[in-house]
Amino acid sequence: MKTLYIECNMGVAGDMLMGALYELCDQKEKFLSDMNQAFAPYGVTLSVEPAVKCGISGTHMMVAVHGEEEHSHDVLPEHIHEDGHMTIHAQEESPTHDHCTQCYHEHVHDEDTLMHSHEHTHDEDTLMHSHEHTHDEDTLMHSHGHSHDEDTLMHVHDHIHDENEHTHTHDNNSHHEHHHTHAHTSYTQILEQIHTLPFPSSVKDSVAAVYRLIGEAESKVHHSTLDQIHFHEVGSIDALVDVTGCAYLLSLLEPETILCSPVHVGNGFVHCAHGTLPVPAPATAELLKGIPFYSRNIQGELCTPTGAAVLKHFVTSFEAMPPMNVTEIGYGMGTKDFAAANCVRVFLGESSPGSNTAPSFDDSVLSISCNLDDMTGEAVGFATELLLQAGALDVYTIPIQMKKNRPGILLTCICEPKDRERLTSLFFLHTTTRGVRYQMFDRAKLTSEIETCHSAYGDIRIKKSSGYGVEKEKAEFEDLKAISKRMDENNEFENWVASVIDIRLEENDYELDELLECDNEKEVLFMLKEQWDELHNPDYFPEDDE
Repeated sequence: MKTLYIECNMGVAGDMLMGALYELCDQKEKFLSDMNQAFAPYGVTLSVEPAVKCGISGTHMMVAVHGEEEHSHDVLPEHIHEDGHMTIHAQEESPTHDHCTQCYHEHVHDEDTLMHSHEHTHDEDTLMHSHEHTHDEDTLMHSHGHSHDEDTLMHVHDHIHDENEHTHTHDNNSHHEHHHTHAHTSYTQILEQIHTLPFPSSVKDSVAAVYRLIGEAESKVHHSTLDQIHFHEVGSIDALVDVTGCAYLLSLLEPETILCSPVHVGNGFVHCAHGTLPVPAPATAELLKGIPFYSRNIQGELCTPTGAAVLKHFVTSFEAMPPMNVTEIGYGMGTKDFAAANCVRVFLGESSPGSNTAPSFDDSVLSISCNLDDMTGEAVGFATELLLQAGALDVYTIPIQMKKNRPGILLTCICEPKDRERLTSLFFLHTTTRGVRYQMFDRAKLTSEIETCHSAYGDIRIKKSSGYGVEKEKAEFEDLKAISKRMDENNEFENWVASVIDIRLEENDYELDELLECDNEKEVLFMLKEQWDELHNPDYFPEDDE
C-alpha cells in the first residue's frame, strides 16, 4: 500500500508541509508553473529556497504577496510582565514558518448608511493597529483608501504609518521598509476564489473543505457564524496558496493512505491580529480536537491553523509510524532556528496491508490503587464488592510487604476514566487509606457479544469474542452452575452432559469442544465431571450442609 507518513515533531505549517511534499514530487516544474500561473492575478509569487536546519538540508517554500512574505511574531516569556502587560521589542520579533491565521474581523453595521470606515490607532512601539468598522448599507462606500478588485473579490485598504512608511525591524542587523496591504476576505469570497482556480475539481474540493474547517473553528472561538467570518490580512491569500499547494501535491503523489504522528504545538505566546494569544492559538486548538498533540519547552507557535486544518482533512490516522519500505523522504523547512531542526519530515513508501488499519490501542482505562496494612480480610472483601457494584471493570488484591515489615494488601480497581471521582470516594469511605494513585493504561480488547442458547434444562449464555484475527466462544459458567444445581445429583449428570451436547445439535454454530475450549470429547467429559463434582461438593456450597 502506497503510504505517506507525516512527522510533526516540530509542528506543522502550510508552507513547511508544502515544502516537504514538494521534495517528493517528480513533477516539480509543472507544480511551480501551475501554481504561479494560478495565483499571478493575486500578486503571488511562489518560489523554492534551499534551507539548512541543524545541518539538515531541506526546502522552504516562499509565498510572496506583492513581494512580501507574511510573518508571525512569537512573544518571549520575559516580555510578559507580572502586571499582565506585554512589551514587544521589534528586534526580537522573528519570522516563523507560517502566518498566525487569526482571521476573524468584526464589523459593526450602520443600517442607514452602510459606509465602511476605519479608525486606526497606531502604537509606534508595538507597530500594532486596531480597526473599527461601520457599514452603510445604502452607499456601500469605504473610507480610508479602500479599493475594490472585482476579479479577486477582495476589498483592500491601505494604511499609512510614519508618513507613508511602515517600518518593521526584525533583528538587530536588518531593517525592512514596506508598504502594508491588508485584505479582509469573507468565507464566501474565499470559496469563490477557490472555484475559479485552474486546478482539477478534486483539488478545489479539498481546498474548500480545509477552509470550511478553518472557518468553523474561527466562528466557534469568536461566537460567530461562517457568514460573518473575515480572513484577516495577507494571511488570507498566502494561506490559500499553502492549502492549494498541499492539496495539489497530494493529488500528484497519489498516496493510498496518509498517516501522521502526534503534533508538537510549541509553547508560550504568539502575537496575532487580535493581540497576544497563548500557544496553541484558540482556532488552532479547536482544529486539533480529536488529534493527539503535545507541548514541550520550545517557545513559539509550531502548529498553525492552516497546518492543523490540512492535517485534519487529509490524514487517515494519527499514530506511530508503521513498518514501511521507504522510498522517498522530504524535508520542509521553517524560517526560525531552534535547538531542534525546525522542519516537517515526510516519508513515502510501501506499508503492509492492514498494518495501519487498526489503531495502536482501542481505548484507555484508569487504574486506582492504594496500599493497606490495617484492615481485616473481611473489610477488604466488602470494599471489593462495593467497587464492583459501583461499576468497576475489575477489582483485585495483591499481597505486599510494607514498611516496618508489615504484611499488607495492594487494592487495585480498573475502571472507566469517567468513573474516577465516584470510585475514588468509595476508596476513602470504605478503606483506611489516606491516598490513592492513578495510572492510565492503553488497552487492546476483543469485541464481545452474548448469544443465548436454549436447552431442556434452561438457557445458557454463550460469550463470543473476536478481533485481531482471533475468535473465541465460551459458555457462561454461572449458567452451567445454575443448571447443575437444579438437577438430581444421583442420576442427572449424564442428562446435564446431554443438554450441553443438545446445544450443539440444535445450534450448528456451536461445537461442544468450542464451547468448552477443549480438543476432544474425552477431555470434555472429564472437565464436565470435574465441574459437576466441584459444584456438588458440600464444602463448595456451605448452604447445603444441612
